Formats: sequence, structure tokens, C-alpha cells
Amino acid sequence: MTNPSKKETLLTKEDLERQGKEFSKSLFERASHEEVVKEKVLLLVGGISSEREISLESGRCVKKALENLKYNVVCFDLKEGLEKLILVIKNEKPDCVFNALHGGWGENGCVQAFLNMMQIPYTHSGVLASSLAMNKDETKRIAKSHNLDVPKGILVSQSFFKDKETVDFSCVIKPNQEGSSVGVYILNKGDAIPAFLKSENAPKSFLIEEYIAGREFSVAVTDEGALGLIEIVPLDGFYDYEHKYSKGLTEHVVPTDLSTALKNKLMQEAYIMHQALGCKGVSRSDFRYDPAEDRLVFLELNANPGMTNLSLVPEMALQKGISYNSLVNKLIEKADFEK
Repeated sequence: MTNPSKKETLLTKEDLERQGKEFSKSLFERASHEEVVKEKVLLLVGGISSEREISLESGRCVKKALENLKYNVVCFDLKEGLEKLILVIKNEKPDCVFNALHGGWGENGCVQAFLNMMQIPYTHSGVLASSLAMNKDETKRIAKSHNLDVPKGILVSQSFFKDKETVDFSCVIKPNQEGSSVGVYILNKGDAIPAFLKSENAPKSFLIEEYIAGREFSVAVTDEGALGLIEIVPLDGFYDYEHKYSKGLTEHVVPTDLSTALKNKLMQEAYIMHQALGCKGVSRSDFRYDPAEDRLVFLELNANPGMTNLSLVPEMALQKGISYNSLVNKLIEKADFEK
């Protein structure tokens, strides 16, 4: 076989320039196309937990943000079941999932495990972090192992309350695996045991803890560090489900009277817990501070915090100049599944 001639193999200067222009044009057209075509996001909302209505409200807010960001959004209420969810995933082929579920399956690792098996990226924390954060007693054990102060208390089964009429000492009673302050009671010595604690609808386990007097704070954290700090000031009672989600019942205050040392400690401990549990995306940690004892106490961590108009995390993100839309976009960018 003879070698091709030099004339047949070499390109002229004009050929190179023409091909270069065509290549550049191709890249530009491809880049422009990619800027227009946004990812398809499957937004999970609702479900069957006690926090269903809050999840639906978070979903409405997140959907609006995703649409503003030009994402292609497909909503699915997990109440419809996993079989329908599998069909939706098969037909829609989403690029990622935004998990706007609260409580139950949405936060305890179940949905996360399913999405891992489907190999679909999703927002917020993975299986183990979600499961640990949902279990308040286990979260406290981890906090204590990292030298954080936690309330003294015991874990009891629901049957513990059946034969009791009153409480023996002032305490806080709360479900071990619920969120949004559902089923939380602050009781004084001699108070009657609430009927809900004895009902068939009550959760299976509860924490009975000492009541920490003083002020309540919440700190939002991302993988990079703390977003902000808010003091929660209920106008009456305490920060229960009604106060969290009813406009005008609670003030969210950026505290100006805290020492730099206390502010730093709040931020640091929230970030310590985010990392210790293996959280991803964003989390929110709650604290009580007793000025009389100069005691800062870690209460719990929410690995999938609310995204409603009254939720704390979007408000704290603004302290860093991060808008609601930008926060949603940041969570989408961090979406991944565990391999």
C-alpha cells in the first residue's frame, strides 16, 4: 500500500480556519441549548405522616421556586404509594428528587433507601443520617459523645403512661420519633397525664426530659457551615405545632444581646451535629439557653426542615444573603444518592 501524498493529507490554512469556526459554532449552540433545557425535578410531598399538611405547604413553596428557576417540575404525593411512584419515575425519568416530605417515611430513611436503590439523586440527608436525626434519643447519645450538653431524661414505651394519672415532677414529654412538636407536652408536678399519651393513636415511644428554663434558639447549617441564628419567642405558651405554623403566634428574632462566645458556640455545636450525624444539604438544630445557669443545651436536629413561608431555615438563609430560590437551587445542586 502506497503512502498518501502530502497534498492529500495536509489541510490549507483556509480549511483549518473554516473547521475551527464550525467547531466553535457547534460548541456555542450546544452551550446555549444546555442553558435553556433545565433539569427535570420530581418533587415529593404529602405522605401519610402527622406532618402531611406542612409537607404540602413546603411543597407549594418549593414548586414555585423551582418554576421560577426554570426547572421542569413533576409533583408526586407519596400518599399515592410506592407502586405509583415507581411508574412516575419510569415515565418521567427525573434527573433528581426534591424531598419536601416531613416526618414518617420522608425523614426516617425509608424514602432515602428507596431512592438509593433507584439510583436517583435526592436533596437533603441520606439513610443513616435521616434515621438518626429522626430518633431523638439516638441523636442525644451522639451529641453527648461530642461533649454537647443535653437534657437529662429517659426513653419509655407508650404503655408507661397507661396506669399513671399524674406526673411526679415538672418535665417535657415528647414522641421519640416525631417532628414539628407534634405530641409535645410541658407538664408541672401533679398535672394530669394527657389523654393522647394513653390513646391508640399515640406513638410507640416517648422521651421524658427535664424542662430547661430560659430562651430557645435555632441554627440552620449547610455542608459549608452555619447559615444563621434565630431566637424563637412564642407570644404565649411554647413553640408547639400551632405556634410553628400559625402566623402571628410566634416572633422570630435575630438576637442582638448575645455574647460573641455564645453565638459562636451555638453555630459551632449545630455544625458539629450536622457533621456527626452525616447530614447533607441543610439541617436545623434547636437549643435552649438558661441564662441563670449559663447553660446551653442541645435539644434535637431536623435533617429535613420545613420550607414554608413561616419556616426558620429560609429566614436564616437570608442572614447570609441567600434568597429562597437560591436556597432551593443550592439543595438541587447538592442532590445525590448513596452508592
